[in-house]
This record gives sequence, C-alpha cells and structure tokens, in this order.
Amino acid sequence: MKLILLGPPGAGKGTQAKMLTERFRIPQISTGDILRGAVKEGTPMGVKAKSYMDAGGLVPDEVVVGIVRERLQKDDCATGFILDGFPRTVGQADALKGTLQDLDKDLDAVLALEVDAEALVERLTGRRTCRECGQGFHVKFDPPAEEGKCDSCGGDLIQRDDDQESTIRKRLHVYDEQTAPLIAYYGEGGLLTCIDGMQEIGSVQEKLLSALQAS
Repeated sequence: MKLILLGPPGAGKGTQAKMLTERFRIPQISTGDILRGAVKEGTPMGVKAKSYMDAGGLVPDEVVVGIVRERLQKDDCATGFILDGFPRTVGQADALKGTLQDLDKDLDAVLALEVDAEALVERLTGRRTCRECGQGFHVKFDPPAEEGKCDSCGGDLIQRDDDQESTIRKRLHVYDEQTAPLIAYYGEGGLLTCIDGMQEIGSVQEKLLSALQAS
C-alpha cells in the first residue's frame, strides 16, 4: 500500500498515520525525520542538505526529493509506505511522480484530512507540554487534574512557541497557498479521497480504511 497523507497542521495526520502503519505494516515517511536521518547518516543527499542547513538556508526541492528517493529504496518500503508532509507543493508532486516512475512504484491513494481552520486553531492553541517530562495535555480536550501542572511529574505546563495563535495562522496560510493546490492536482489524477477530519478519531480511521478498500 503506497499512500500520501495530506492535511493542514493539527488535522490529525500523525495519529492516523500511526494507525495505518500498524494496520498495513508499512513505514510512515515524514520529511523532517528522513531529512535529519539522511544528514546523520551522511548519505549523498544528506551531505548536500547539511550544507544548506549549516548556511541557514532552505533545503531546495531537488535535494528533498533526492532524500525521499533514497528513503523509498530502503527494504522496509518494498511493500509500501505512507508519505506524511511530502509533497508540499505541486512542483514536489511532479518530481515525486517522476521518482516513483523511475523506481517502478505507483501510488495507490492520496488521502486528505479536511478540518475547519478555526477548529484547528482551537486544537493547537490549547496544547500544553510539561516543561520537565514532555507529556502533552490540552486545556479543553485533555486537561490536567491541576491547572498548569503535569499529572505525571508535577512540572509546569507551557505553551510552545509554535502553538501560539499568530504562528498557527501563519502555518495555515502557508498550507493554503502551497499545499492545498495538491487537492486539485491529485483529484485530477483520480487518486484523491477527502475525509472529514472533524469526526472522532475512530470514525476518521473507519473512513480512511473504507477509502483504501475502494481504491
């Protein structure tokens, strides 16, 4: 099963990807994770990426695509994979298409989680993290027993910088500009299924699995 999972920040892609990896026994491929892994391993593309990162610049698409290509050739991708966070743009999608053709791999489906923007802001701004042990909470959906204190270790709960409302709205704006056009891109190719991500986690899982059975 070869999949792409799309959705804005906070849509629940990580939760659903974990379920899919366990169900189909295929790896979740997160661009950030494999970028850091390639740099650490010193792969040819990792070395190139490091040169840009050390200079404080963005890693260009051709290097990111090269790192994805390296990752897709590993043994654990033989029976499939889930791409999470890639592609981010139509240009990357075009490059991925060529890469998959070169590797004689075909996508089975593209799944897009759709969540209302204001609901995403509420989800993300409500997150709190323990300063000491890192355990996560949510002021509305998963509050601690004592406000501002971790249930596990009693440490102070903080709001991370990337969970500030201004930061979140900027991330959503970038998603709308760069990644949302992928909905039309993959829709035209007949690979896309959009899933209502506003439902309960279990309901979203059921919809994802039903879409894959129909693909």
